[in-house]
Amino acid sequence: MAKKVVLGFSGGLDTTFCVKHFEEKGYEVHSIIVNTGGFSEEELKNIEHHAYKLGVKTHTTVNAVKGYYDTIIKYLIFGNVLKNNTYPLSVSAERLSQALHIGEHAKKLSADAVAHGSTGAGNDQVRFDMIFHIMIPGIEIITPIRDLKLSREEEITYLKSKGVDMNFAKAGYSINKGLWGTSVGGKETLNSKGILPEEAWPTQVTKKDSEEVKLSFVKGELKAVNDKVFDHPTEAIQYLQTIAGPYGIGRDIHVGDTIIGIKGRVGFEAAAPMVILKAHHALEKHVLTKWQLNWKDQLALFYGNWLHEGQILDPVMRDIEAYFISSQQQVTGDVFVLLQPYRFQIIGIESKYDLMSAKFGKYGEMHTGFTGEDVRGFSKIFGNQTSIYHKVKESE
Repeated sequence: MAKKVVLGFSGGLDTTFCVKHFEEKGYEVHSIIVNTGGFSEEELKNIEHHAYKLGVKTHTTVNAVKGYYDTIIKYLIFGNVLKNNTYPLSVSAERLSQALHIGEHAKKLSADAVAHGSTGAGNDQVRFDMIFHIMIPGIEIITPIRDLKLSREEEITYLKSKGVDMNFAKAGYSINKGLWGTSVGGKETLNSKGILPEEAWPTQVTKKDSEEVKLSFVKGELKAVNDKVFDHPTEAIQYLQTIAGPYGIGRDIHVGDTIIGIKGRVGFEAAAPMVILKAHHALEKHVLTKWQLNWKDQLALFYGNWLHEGQILDPVMRDIEAYFISSQQQVTGDVFVLLQPYRFQIIGIESKYDLMSAKFGKYGEMHTGFTGEDVRGFSKIFGNQTSIYHKVKESE
């Protein structure tokens, strides 16, 4: 009886090679694609057709967009997570969602092996392997591209020998699209200097005039854009992307530390994620206390780094998520944002939980809760220990 292998399948060159390779080795191949917001219905149908044409036993399409938000993206928003203060973890976050679904599928089919098309050069190999080791311990993990150290040309030659008919032309730029942003890799990102040209960006700049948008949050989640209410935050994110994307907002190049110890550069465009994160943070600064914000920042830094490195199943992540949820109970209100070509600006917020409310006083002018004499005494007490320290130091 043939061994059963579950293959994470995108329909590209690497995973196409994997199907034919496994077929040659006598495996029964079960392909699966996990959509985290980067594929249209037509694209998914074409990928399914391609998989069956290659000879897979079964092909499964998982619509993971809402689950991806509920288990990962929601917490990246709650934490205002930007890797190295730049990158919204567009690809790293979705790879974890994909790995989890592939692992579940392998369990369901009682597969003998699980496979992915990662090379030996990047982060994805670690993310997939580690999650499989945790979820389905003992199962064989096969990675033909990494194991055989294949070049692109060698893959193409092999597939042509097997009669595979597909577009082998390599695009000038490698593009990975998902709900939480699109990564763009090209020759300019392979070195420490270089910027992607205008034509490399998937979303072209077509809007020239400024535009104001209103983002409405309820307990930290985006529920409406310009008073248009959505059933699920994923729909609000996608709608905002159609508004902000054509401004060229959210374009940047991230320089990051990979899990395997090397540095790398990748371009990305993430209009909706960047606007949402900054708007959400602006609202938090008005409605949360100083120490809520302080501890959130510290926990979010760790959470983002640990998620980037594939550690989504570490129980500490659930603990931090619990804190994030608790912190969002009063993060409700409207944030007003001005969109312009290549940039945006937070205009302000309106919230019933605003701690800057004028009924408590105005900064630099007056306060209703204390007098100048109260401050005079408070200042002495507040600096008392430091004052003692310096007096002791001087006496010595």
